Order: sequence, then structure tokens, then C-alpha cells
Amino acid sequence: MTSILNTVSSILASRVSSVDRVGTLSLRNSVSIEFTRRRSVWSTSESESSGRRFVVRAAETDTDKVKSQTPDKAPATGGGSSINQLLGIKGAAQETNKWKIRLQLTKPVTWPPLVWGVVCGAAASGNFHWTPEDVAKSILCMMMSGPCLTGYTQTINDWYDREIDAINEPYRPIPSGAISEQEVITQVWVLLLGGLGIAGVLDVWAGHTTPTLFYLALGGSLLSYIYSAPPLKLKQNGWVGNFALGASYISLPWWAGQALFGTLTPDVVVLTLLYSIAGLGIAIVNDFKSVEGDRAMGLQSLPVAFGTEAAKWICVGAIDVTQLSVAGYLLASGKPYYALALLALIIPQIVFQFKYFLKDPVKYDVKYQASAQPFLVLGIFVTALASSH
Repeated sequence: MTSILNTVSSILASRVSSVDRVGTLSLRNSVSIEFTRRRSVWSTSESESSGRRFVVRAAETDTDKVKSQTPDKAPATGGGSSINQLLGIKGAAQETNKWKIRLQLTKPVTWPPLVWGVVCGAAASGNFHWTPEDVAKSILCMMMSGPCLTGYTQTINDWYDREIDAINEPYRPIPSGAISEQEVITQVWVLLLGGLGIAGVLDVWAGHTTPTLFYLALGGSLLSYIYSAPPLKLKQNGWVGNFALGASYISLPWWAGQALFGTLTPDVVVLTLLYSIAGLGIAIVNDFKSVEGDRAMGLQSLPVAFGTEAAKWICVGAIDVTQLSVAGYLLASGKPYYALALLALIIPQIVFQFKYFLKDPVKYDVKYQASAQPFLVLGIFVTALASSH
């Protein structure tokens, strides 16, 4: 036995400091386990008793060469969170109730920015009053922008992203088979027609001779379609796709809220489109977690096109430079107090960018968005109030 162990140890010793070697360990049941390592150190040591033993120390792994593995089910403790499932975010519990799955597809977590956009537009109009009628109008406009048209956008996006999600998030409702193709298509049409119908009702209620809200809803729906669907599929281009997404989340709901209670003016259109550049930056934040799937499907998101490091700075630059430009515009327009208020809201965003996002945009994306984006949202509202005066 001692001679056998000595032979083993001499063989192992000859493999000290092997570099970039790939080995395959074949098992008797014909299953092979492939492993990659940059450096492995094998060492032998004398045991305190008779004989020898060998020690295998963990290898240092070159993460750039190792392909990450996507889980087959939601990576959450205890089967996933039912709250995450209802909100349509990662870590969701696996659900069989069709209505909960339908709600998950609409991603309610994405509704608040649209709802807030309507609030900003109403504030910018200068004609909103806290009367039951105006409150009812605004709530209906929020339903159009959030649950209906954003729900339509998210559902159609998931449908055309089903192949990418099969790589990045195979446990989502469509790639996992939790909901059928016909059920998805029915949901798309119900939400689209519901949103357009509400827009028409609001035009009549507001006394519009030109159906402004209907045109905005129709244009936004078309933009959502060409963003996700071939042949245009705007999301294939990181710049165009993310700007379109930013405009959908900031400009369109603002325009709807302002058109409902007032008049949509050219200067407001320009100002909100400028803010959509900040929306481009916000959209990039969500691209980092999908790099593997985007690359596999040929989508040129900015993290894929420029690499993670450069894309991080493009993201924060788009967000910060846009807001600083808006603050400069407000100052030049004779509204220094609003400009100073906006500057005060930009500072904590920069702090959280360095604290979370620039360190690791994937690991800290949720913390960054939860801590920094409320200040961005408040800044948009400050700009809306400035526009009303």
C-alpha cells in the first residue's frame, strides 16, 4: 500500500503549477464532468501516521473563460417570492394560477414611472385642480399609461424575447410554458384595445376636437411594437432602442397628462425629449444582466457593443449630463430656484452611482435603482413645476 501511495504522489508532484489545462473526469456511468482552470496546485504532505496523503487546493478560476450557468428555475430561497411574482421581477415564485401569470407578464413594477409621468404632465399644464372630476380623469389616464399600454408593451416584449429569456431567465412564464401562445396573443390585444379605448374616452371627456390622447396612445403602441418586433426591432441597437424606451417612459406619459389638462407646447416637447436621454441611461442599467442572452441573439446592447466598463460610464453620463443640462436651461429661463432644487437632487444620484452602480452594475442594480432613481423622479417633477410657471 505504501508503495502505491508513493507512486501516486510522485505522479501528482509532476503536475505542479500546470497552466490553462482542461481535463475531463470520466465516471463509470459515462457521465463526464468538464472543468477549466487557470492554475492548479497539487501538493503532497506527510501524514502524522504512517503512509502519505495528498491535498488538492482549490483552483483559481479565470472567470472570463468560464461560461456562467443559467438556473432552470427561479433563483430564490424557499421556492421564490410571491410578491416578486406579482411584480414581475426576478426571484419570483413558480405560479400556476393563470391570472397571476398574466399579471406577471405585464410587470407591474414598471408601471410607476408612467403613472408619475402623467402626474408631471398634469402639473406642467398648470390647469389641474383637486376636484373629483380632474382626479378621476388623471386616474383613468394613469390606467391607460400603466396597466394597459405598459402592460401591453411588457407582454409583447416578453413574447418576442422568449428565445433570449430561454437563455437568461428560462423560468419566466413564456419560455417555461406556463402560459400558451394563444393566451399571450389574447392578452396583447385586450391590453392594446383597452388602452386605445380609454384614450378615446379621455379625448371626449376633455372636449378635444383633435383626438390628441388617442394619437399619443396609438403612436406609443406602435413604438412599443417596433421596439420589440422584427423587422425593425429597435432594441437590437443600443442607442436607438434605449432612447425609444426612455421616451416611452418619460415623454409620452408627460405629454398625455399635459394634453389632458392643457396644451402641449413645443418647448415642453423639446424639454421632455431631452429628459429622454436620461431615460436612455436608465434603460442601460437593465441591459447588464442580459449580456449573455443579448450576445447570443445578436442584440447590440451597449454593454455588448462597448463592454461593461465603458457602458457603465455611458449610462451615468447620460443620466447626469441630461439633468445638468436641464438645470442650466431652467437657470437661463430665469428660474434659479428650480435649477438649484434640481442640482440638489442630482448630487445624491452621483453618490449612489459611485457607491453601487459603478462598483458592480449587475450585483447592485436593484440597490442602485432603489436608492438613486427616486431623486431622478423628483427632479422630473421639479422640472414639470418649473414648466407650469
